Amino acid sequence: MSKQILIVDDDEKIAKLIEIYLLNEGYAVQRADNGLTALELMDREEIDLVVLDLMMPGLDGISVCMKIRETRTTPILMLSAKDGDMDKITGLMTGADDYMVKPFNPLELVARVKSLLRRSSYAVQPPQAQQEHIIKLGSLSIDKETHTATVDGRSVKLTPIEFGILFLLASHPGRVFGSEEIFELIWKDKYFEGSNNSVTVHISRLRDKLEKEMDGEKLIRTVWGVGYKIEG
Repeated sequence: MSKQILIVDDDEKIAKLIEIYLLNEGYAVQRADNGLTALELMDREEIDLVVLDLMMPGLDGISVCMKIRETRTTPILMLSAKDGDMDKITGLMTGADDYMVKPFNPLELVARVKSLLRRSSYAVQPPQAQQEHIIKLGSLSIDKETHTATVDGRSVKLTPIEFGILFLLASHPGRVFGSEEIFELIWKDKYFEGSNNSVTVHISRLRDKLEKEMDGEKLIRTVWGVGYKIEG
């Protein structure tokens, strides 16, 4: 069955362009020209990924992203004419998995969609010797097969990118991963200028979620100037 992608953009020309390229790749496509319609559609349909414009009248992309993240971990690719670092960070911090600046190359958008869908369907594979079904770190349990993380039985809501980072670090205890390596392993894409911001923001969001559930315990450590690790 084809993956179903929701395009949320009030610009008819851009939405139609994206739709054509996604249909050519064999995806099923739904479209909404405003945030409320998008949320209503997601309540009715099984959506595998959302391409979400930031600047829309009424309910903007940030608000829509936050509403989606209240109940879902559906991958979100945010689009915006704003190219400042703070705009990208804001989008990522509110729950977007990736961020593209308009105007964009439609082929790059398709490549990013494919990358996000791969991330939502499987986690990074660790070495053969470490392919346990469940990884336990104190009160935290990480289930590779169901892509779920729990703390003392309580579910921790993680996006596919966040789960991928957590599983990568947890399955290699003590090893330090740099931002470039994390990006290329998790996003399945070549590292480019600005990728470091994406990794930093997702690590920050992941830490916040884990520390909230683990009574402030700091699981992910920063090795300054090198990268990130989880101790064994």
